[in-house]
Amino acid sequence: MNRLWGGARTASRENAEDAAATLTNEPSDTTSETDTPGATPAADTAGSTSDAAEHQESDDGHDTPGEPDDARCTGLAAGRRGIALIALAVVLLVTGGGFLYEAHRLRSTPSAENHALTDAEATNRVAGDVDDALARIFSYTPKGTDATEESARSVLTGRAARQYGELFDRVRSDLTEQKVSLTTAAVRTGVVDLRDGTAKLLVFLDQTSRRGDAKESHAAAQLTVTARFVDDRWRIADIQTR
Repeated sequence: MNRLWGGARTASRENAEDAAATLTNEPSDTTSETDTPGATPAADTAGSTSDAAEHQESDDGHDTPGEPDDARCTGLAAGRRGIALIALAVVLLVTGGGFLYEAHRLRSTPSAENHALTDAEATNRVAGDVDDALARIFSYTPKGTDATEESARSVLTGRAARQYGELFDRVRSDLTEQKVSLTTAAVRTGVVDLRDGTAKLLVFLDQTSRRGDAKESHAAAQLTVTARFVDDRWRIADIQTR
């Protein structure tokens, strides 16, 4: 019995000590596991610190945002300017070559023989002679037909002389009977081609006519004229109306 009681007491004493130890340890554990309001756990704080350090290292290893794009844009702009300058040089080279080729073509082809483009004195002379000839053959009065025919013989040649003679013979009597008067003036003359003693001209005429005592009438005419240099003067060889 005594042994049992002693064992019971011993067991009771051990249980009491265990209970006391449990009561003593519980407040300490509760305090360590309970978070303080507003405080950051140590493990979380350490992780955040590590992340911040890594982020800082990452920032230190790279250029400032925007710098690579600015450098790239600057390079692209410089490249475009270089391409534009090259293209301009090519255009100038091609254009200059075209001008040189055209000048060579004008000097080496029959167009270079056209003195209407280069000899102002000869051009003015043929234009003046043709203007005077047209005014003389297309101006007459009822009593001046003989003088008109005489003028025609001195300023016309070849086909133009034959055509004019045939025409004038047909209208001579009508001109006298109806008392027709005609005055012609060249208002503009252009020498299209002048070479080898032959000239081609475009002539605009202003004509004023009157029949008897009637009122004057005005008309315009446009002619293509071929002239030839004969006996030291330009004579009309062909006349075509336009």
